[in-house]
Amino acid sequence: MGDSSDSRGGGTIKLPGLLGRLANDAVELARLAERKHGGEPGLKSVARQVLTTDSFQLLTLIRLRERARALHIPGVNHLLRRAMSAVYGLEVGNAVTLGYGVDFVHPVGVVIGGDAKVGNRVKFMGGNTVGTAKENGHPVIEDDVIVGAGARILGPVHIGARAVIGANAVVVDDVPADTVVVGIPARPARPRRDDGGGRG
Repeated sequence: MGDSSDSRGGGTIKLPGLLGRLANDAVELARLAERKHGGEPGLKSVARQVLTTDSFQLLTLIRLRERARALHIPGVNHLLRRAMSAVYGLEVGNAVTLGYGVDFVHPVGVVIGGDAKVGNRVKFMGGNTVGTAKENGHPVIEDDVIVGAGARILGPVHIGARAVIGANAVVVDDVPADTVVVGIPARPARPRRDDGGGRG
């Protein structure tokens, strides 16, 4: 994922290691929440994400898992992974790369596997599967994508920035940026209208 000083979305807080990752997760979640108001997140909005949202709690567990693997601390990653699954119903594989501020709106039933790459501020609405049944590559999801409830993204596909995956859609082909796809298999419905809020 790179370190916490990498350029992600609307700029990052430059702090080292785990603290930097969590700070940037909180800021990006707040940015996502404030988007409808057309402003940048303030301290109150960031604090609300840290103190009240499941997404920040989940990202904290995921960042702790990353840190435990990096430090080769035995058993911690496995224990935290089991806790995430038991308490939240969320499964994120060890090789998955998550950007900052990934929003698990309804985490139950979300499975992200293999070496899938998920960008900043991606929203998972619940009951989603991201991965592949074969060792032929894994999905790449760019920034600000919305993955509708029950949608599945399968195989070595590329989902462009700000795309919307409709509820229960099954994506097996690339999706261009700013596109809405629906159905099984998923096909474009219409270009996503840019309201100015989808760019970090």
